[in-house]
Amino acid sequence: MATRFNSVETSPGAIMSGIADGSRADAQARKGAGALHPLLAALPPVTVVTGHYGVGKTNLALNLAFDLAAAGFATTVVDLDVVNPYFRSSDHANEFSQAGMDLVAPLYAGTALDSPGLSGKVSTVVQQAYEEPARRRVVIDAGGDDVGATALGRFSGGIAAGEHALLFVVNERRNLTQTAQEAVEVLAEVQEKAHLAATGVVGNTHLQAETDERTVLDAVPFAVEAARLAGLPLLAVTAPRCLAGSFGQPAWQEAASETEYGIYPVDVRVRTPWDQA
Repeated sequence: MATRFNSVETSPGAIMSGIADGSRADAQARKGAGALHPLLAALPPVTVVTGHYGVGKTNLALNLAFDLAAAGFATTVVDLDVVNPYFRSSDHANEFSQAGMDLVAPLYAGTALDSPGLSGKVSTVVQQAYEEPARRRVVIDAGGDDVGATALGRFSGGIAAGEHALLFVVNERRNLTQTAQEAVEVLAEVQEKAHLAATGVVGNTHLQAETDERTVLDAVPFAVEAARLAGLPLLAVTAPRCLAGSFGQPAWQEAASETEYGIYPVDVRVRTPWDQA
């Protein structure tokens, strides 16, 4: 079953009220896991992150995974972005290992080829998360076009069997999704091929290293409108962690009020080869 993110108060004492009734005990366990950002605390055992190519979904997936691991969850990243040969979660295998996280990825990462054991591994980690919801988290980095969503659809039955979330990431500065309507059209294609329904939208407008306060704040109306058109809650808006010191200012507070769980600070974990040179 999909997690219901409801429009309710999001104070520390109530951040879990968006979780479906069947996981109330699990919600209480998450609250005790530490000073989690409200978005992280609201996530169920399995979270799928998807969005059109270039919106920053892999970077968001990595931030969620590293933050969940730092909070003490046994965290597994599943790389199902079988189309894009660049900016893949599986490129960060060493970092995952150092952080105590597990990685499930195709043997031939960066191609559409699959290893025979991939399906079994994905199903296993998803089932384990549902069996130990207070201890385990799975973050699935899924491709955002119809081909990538089709790969995700192979596992839809197992994912839908338990409490899960499908986060649709939007970015006003990316080609083909520069209007809310365009973003929602991509979402419709993803849902059809994935056989899973989105549970919330995350605004992730950025300009890579050039991202500043105005880049983020000026794009909030776009994210709000995309969520409205999709009939989904706007769960959060991301911003570079270096701007976190400003989150208490009125403009940021106003932006946070448009979301369920506020401003989620992220690090740039996905870098281009030329950035690393």
